[in-house]
Amino acid sequence: MSACLVYSARYHIDIGPHVFPTRKYALVYERLVGDGSRSPEQARPVPCDVVEPRAAGWDELALVHSADYLFKMRTGTMSPEDVAQLELPWSEATVDAFRIMVGGTCQAALIACGLEGRSVKAEGRSSKAEGGSPVVCHIGGGLHHAFPNHGEGFCPFNDVAVAARVLQSRGLERAAVIDLDVHHGNGTALIFESDPRVFTFSMHQQHNYPMWKPRGSLDIGLPDGAHDATYLAELERALPQVMASGPECVFYLAGADPYEDDQLGGLRLTKEGLRQRDRLVIDTVRRARVPLVVVLAGGYARRVEDTVAIHVATIKEALRE
Repeated sequence: MSACLVYSARYHIDIGPHVFPTRKYALVYERLVGDGSRSPEQARPVPCDVVEPRAAGWDELALVHSADYLFKMRTGTMSPEDVAQLELPWSEATVDAFRIMVGGTCQAALIACGLEGRSVKAEGRSSKAEGGSPVVCHIGGGLHHAFPNHGEGFCPFNDVAVAARVLQSRGLERAAVIDLDVHHGNGTALIFESDPRVFTFSMHQQHNYPMWKPRGSLDIGLPDGAHDATYLAELERALPQVMASGPECVFYLAGADPYEDDQLGGLRLTKEGLRQRDRLVIDTVRRARVPLVVVLAGGYARRVEDTVAIHVATIKEALRE
């Protein structure tokens, strides 16, 4: 079965001068499937189907988010405090883009689990594929700071939580979240704190945003400047516990922000360390023969090219034979 990517050009939105580079999604896409005109890596595009996601419906968002919060997002009646907590300007374009991004994670999960055919954007490929892919990569997603009743930290909606709820509505019994963004997955942890069907694992920089870190199923808070060896050793010890929960689908938030030159992180991992991290997670899930959904999560390197290179390496690792 051919590799599958989920992506929309509408993820690139104008939010003004901001540390969150929304153009990274388009740059990652170009590096993966481009014509090779900008760099040697582009000369070897990944052969894959590309799925154009639909927007998540308001009813799907309501599987996680409160009616009051969704009304404010839909109508633009957010308070100044709401906007300050979200740290993104409200606009219809922003809401639409993030609804599509949530839909992208939902579709990636359904495809990976064999519950939905592919609506393929790439020319020359069939419009449907039977069954599911063991690994589906979403060039987007990982909005783990969104809570049921508010958004935080550039995350208006919690795409992984919505996708997990959608899978549950389709009969999936158990899921797991491996969150390796540099920041604790606070929204996801709170959403599933009373749901034993979803195992939430977050390994993050302890002395970093967010200040309040609700307890997940497994949390590892690392010290500043942990570097590659400490990080990889802790991850290797944790992954068996995650897989022992018996997930039928794993969501991997492959944040680029543990990188040593990230503006919002301080774990100081190298690109090679991040590549080893990805291989460790992906190989662990692959050996268990469990569907895997990879989402990008954060990345704020001083050079956007570094963030893009890390995300591209993650996806190439996930889609290797």
